[in-house]
Amino acid sequence: MSNGYLTTHVLDTARGVPAAGLAIRLYAIDGQARRLLAEMVTNDDGRTDSPILPKGEFATGTYELEFEAGAYLTASGTRAEDPRFLDVVPIRFGISDADAHYHVPLLLSPFGYSTYRGS
Repeated sequence: MSNGYLTTHVLDTARGVPAAGLAIRLYAIDGQARRLLAEMVTNDDGRTDSPILPKGEFATGTYELEFEAGAYLTASGTRAEDPRFLDVVPIRFGISDADAHYHVPLLLSPFGYSTYRGS
């Protein structure tokens, strides 16, 4: 059994607050196929209440996190252009160490985002 796990943290950099209530989906990627593994919503701290991919389910491979940025921005009162510049933000990444903690944060604003491998 692997000891690794996957977490995220979403910050609304335009407002300077954690992005609470943002829906997230995790997919396993195999070639052109995507398999849904988890669906979660961020809490008041912009994190999920448990790892997105917990110990025991964690494995090497290619994954994609989808962040429902547009719905979050609308719900937070950010004025929307039509169509909204950012809607669903996909981040595709690889896990090469099944025993490591992978942390994939998202720094979000209405017109841009960034990510990195955190700790």
